[in-house]
Amino acid sequence: MNDVTAYANWGANFVVVFATTFAVIITSFTHYEGLTWINRLLARIGHPKRRSVLYAVLGLIALHIVEIWIFGIDYHLLLLWPETGHISGATSGNIFDHIYFSATVFTTLGLGDLSPSGPIRFLTGAEALTGFVLIGWSASFTYLKMEHLWKLHG
Repeated sequence: MNDVTAYANWGANFVVVFATTFAVIITSFTHYEGLTWINRLLARIGHPKRRSVLYAVLGLIALHIVEIWIFGIDYHLLLLWPETGHISGATSGNIFDHIYFSATVFTTLGLGDLSPSGPIRFLTGAEALTGFVLIGWSASFTYLKMEHLWKLHG
């Protein structure tokens, strides 16, 4: 199936747009709640304060891994329906191929060894934008925590 034929299937397009919207909302909510949880945890840590920045960074990395999995599962489920497209270069099409692809897209690394085609490209573009925003949000959070904790507690 070529891209022109794939995009003519409005049902597949609708499913991809719906799944993309769902993944963006879930990852944004997960990120917000994760930052809230990390912030509360850091407030409870008694000592040493500088180490709490390390805990924040490790928590943020774990949070991003969860978000990558959310998108990876989305790819995996969508690709069960061939009309939504495919990812060229995936060796077996198993979930770990889709998690790897998600990680390269989310981080905007884009190695190029895997390439989406068909309607699923909409999810790929939205994931790259979402990952970029959420990583920036994490960087801002980390900076503010470092500035506050290191300035006050040396």
